[in-house]
Amino acid sequence: MGGKIEKKSPAGKKASEKKSEDKKSSVNKKVASVSKSKADDKTKAVKKSVAAVEKKEEPKKITPEKTAPRKAIKEYDESQIKHLDALEHIRLRSGMYIGRLGDGSNQNDGIYVLLKEVVDNAVDEFIMGFGKRIDVEVADGRVKVRDYGRGIPLGRVVDCVSEINTGAKYNDDVFQFSVGMNGVGTKAVNALSSYFRVVSVRKGEYAEAIFERGKIKSEKNGKLPSKQPDGTYFEFVPDTEVFGKYSFNMEFVEKRMWNYAYLNTGLTIRLNGQDFYSDNGLFDLLNKEIDDTGLYPIGSYQGERLKFAFTHTNAYGETYFSFVNGQYTADGGTHLNAFKEGFVRSLNEFFGTSYRAEDVREGITAALLVKIKDPVFESQTKNKLGNTDIRTWIVSEVQSGLSDWLHRNPEAAKKIQEKIQSNEKLRTELSAVKVKAREAARKFSIQIPKLKDCRYHIQDGVKGENSMIFITEGQSASGTMTHSRNSDYQAIFSLRGKPENMYGKKQTEIYKNDELYQLMMALGIENSVENIRYGKIVIATDADNDGFHIRNLVLTFFLGYFEELVTSGRVYILETPLFRVRNKKENIYCYSEEERDAAIAKLGNSAETSRFKGLGEINGDEFKEFITPETMHLTPVEISQLKAIPTLLSFYMGKNTPERRTFIEKHLLSNADIDV
Repeated sequence: MGGKIEKKSPAGKKASEKKSEDKKSSVNKKVASVSKSKADDKTKAVKKSVAAVEKKEEPKKITPEKTAPRKAIKEYDESQIKHLDALEHIRLRSGMYIGRLGDGSNQNDGIYVLLKEVVDNAVDEFIMGFGKRIDVEVADGRVKVRDYGRGIPLGRVVDCVSEINTGAKYNDDVFQFSVGMNGVGTKAVNALSSYFRVVSVRKGEYAEAIFERGKIKSEKNGKLPSKQPDGTYFEFVPDTEVFGKYSFNMEFVEKRMWNYAYLNTGLTIRLNGQDFYSDNGLFDLLNKEIDDTGLYPIGSYQGERLKFAFTHTNAYGETYFSFVNGQYTADGGTHLNAFKEGFVRSLNEFFGTSYRAEDVREGITAALLVKIKDPVFESQTKNKLGNTDIRTWIVSEVQSGLSDWLHRNPEAAKKIQEKIQSNEKLRTELSAVKVKAREAARKFSIQIPKLKDCRYHIQDGVKGENSMIFITEGQSASGTMTHSRNSDYQAIFSLRGKPENMYGKKQTEIYKNDELYQLMMALGIENSVENIRYGKIVIATDADNDGFHIRNLVLTFFLGYFEELVTSGRVYILETPLFRVRNKKENIYCYSEEERDAAIAKLGNSAETSRFKGLGEINGDEFKEFITPETMHLTPVEISQLKAIPTLLSFYMGKNTPERRTFIEKHLLSNADIDV
């Protein structure tokens, strides 16, 4: 397990004073930060890593009934027109360029995008045949990347890292199949870093430039005192003014380096002294992910512009790792859709049948790499490909490549057909069970009784992109959250207690379990997880043994039947404060005993300390602050490898074994150890 490297932000602003309409007294509130928590030994099925921004200014209180007085509008004339240079615009509207900011607790947070943008440039040099090694160092919040490619032309170093739409990526004679095609990458890194240094080395000469928050501080060039290989060196520190308190999770960084290695056979990436290298590309990626859980040996195809590897497992759903020019496309896109179509067509042609697509693909795990000259992504972070002109040739090449592999591997082809027929049988059984379940559900009318829905969902576009559903424990907690939530985009599903342990049970059992059936219908994932209605699924249980158990039971349900929800990064744990320390002037909410002790030391021993034993004990006005996006603390549920899922579920949620008994006895807490 990788460690975390933290970079602390400067002190925050003083708490602002609020005036109420009826009283002129001030109330200061401070929200304590969540420190990086270690994984709980008793709940290792969930890997937790969270680092939240420490805020020292008073959190904004959202009260629908009261609105702030409208700001006076100044006269709209020439003096109101503002001009921002490119890097200033990046700092002001960073989300347009790197997506989310975050604190490093999610693999898609902005600090990893900055790292990716710099490494992408180095990989592009390798793709063009220059340099077989890239050195990367991540330590103390500082990133260093050195490639051994051609080096940026010395006379344009400053322009290439500070002028938007400047670079050689627009020139087909210099770069082909490049990830960074928009001329923004290193400029965004420059603008969003408190320190940024670039050095280019070419034929014994060098050019260097140092920037702070996009502003150039020094520039020099000349001849090198000693011989060095050509290439480019980048060094940067993500700006805490933008990202707040952040930390690099080295597991996320290492996973990215492995992806680069899998997609670029022959390239060595040396991260903090460790080499990442792959001989067999996507085959190695899939082999590492599934290990020996495949139903037949991994199949693969290697073309000039298209590569893929695949197998089937006994897991439910479909799992894909799709890439475009080395960029991981978490949300797929037209290339993945074309692959799926070609895969089904090829198998039906080979077997002379017309199997349904869902039966062919159920249980598939596949990796796909497509090289495209002019990729069109739906955002700067390149999570989804939008090119529509690539479908025909991808479908055709997948068909021919898979057909050739099937003819050369008749035993594996037989296993695939057996899997498809098994999927058909399961679908038929499910259809019969679904009819009964729907008939039983008619008594609920159109409504799902345990669901308090929100107005907007993912399908509603921009209005629903922040939609989330809280899975709560009991009516008490859901009542508090109902009072506090924003009903436009926050839904609540209330469990009546501990749901059934679904480990090792058939998918048909979902339809026989009223509570889990309702949860599945509330999420909209009965037919496919692609139909999910919410952007985030947030498990909100009490911070006690029962709450942890319920959390694991819900995760077992997701990982057993809908693992894509977890692997796609949609499932989170809500972190709420364990303690409140207050005096007449100030409230401090604490998420650990250490923070509680620090708060007592700050406010004095006379301060009142309260322990929140359950979510229902937190009143609605307080709870609003803990589920408002700006102040909410969420821990993403991460799975490092697919092959880890069966082992984790078997150990923690399967039948009792001597190994688990020994583990429980070793880690069992006495009453004296439990803080009640």
